[in-house]
Amino acid sequence: MAMVELVRTNEPVLLSWLLAELASSGIEATILDVHTSILEGSISAIPRRVMVDEDDMPLAARVLEMANDIGRGGPNGFE
Repeated sequence: MAMVELVRTNEPVLLSWLLAELASSGIEATILDVHTSILEGSISAIPRRVMVDEDDMPLAARVLEMANDIGRGGPNGFE
């Protein structure tokens, strides 16, 4: 199982939503750099990385795009 990076972010709401949505799609995700990000303080210099299995990447990328649409108020978002 090779893990690949889906996204880097310091947005806690996005991370929470993304993990929940990936899990509901049957995708196991891992967040890396959590402790390092916490240690550096609130300057957001070290983003957290969301990693997924490379076989799950196509579906995970669609879930991430849905999150982006919601953030922009697009077709999958709230208007």
